[in-house]
Amino acid sequence: MPINLKKGQKVSITKGNPGLKNVVVGLGWDVNQFDTGGAFDLDAAAFLITDSGKVSRPEDFVFFGNLVHPSGSVQHLGDNLTGAGDGDDEQVKVNLSSVPDNITKIVFTVTIYDADVRRQNFGQVNNSFIRIFNEVTGEEILRYDLGEDFSIETAAIFGELYKYGDEWKFNAIGSGYQGGLAALCENFGIDVE
Repeated sequence: MPINLKKGQKVSITKGNPGLKNVVVGLGWDVNQFDTGGAFDLDAAAFLITDSGKVSRPEDFVFFGNLVHPSGSVQHLGDNLTGAGDGDDEQVKVNLSSVPDNITKIVFTVTIYDADVRRQNFGQVNNSFIRIFNEVTGEEILRYDLGEDFSIETAAIFGELYKYGDEWKFNAIGSGYQGGLAALCENFGIDVE
């Protein structure tokens, strides 16, 4: 049975799952179409972070424009332009055993594409969640429902996988940011053009 996390809670995903190597991080959301009249395009991304709290190179940012990390350890499974339907809206596969040694954390974010132009924000997004499941068995390991505590933010950090000794843990973050993808990129050391 999956573990349901609350904001700020941390849990090991490998301790109770010996031999776990391949996981899928599913991110999902629903939107209130009546708030702006326009379509919402939310984008999931993964930042592979070193001890410095930043990426070591631009390729450590995996998103719709860079679907696979050079190591092959993190793979974005494609951009969902509408968020329609039930279940995961976007997914990121992670091979825990092939994450480069210098990477200590993988941060999972969601941003609203063109939010300023479309006058959209996370206050208009409901039922946001992040979950991790075993790619081989399909068994859900954990789930974190973010709740509705966003208003004007256009980007959010849903959670992070991080190395702790020889195990991988997950931290449920649920923090919002203004400034969209550019603000997140700047925060994690990626030059935005």
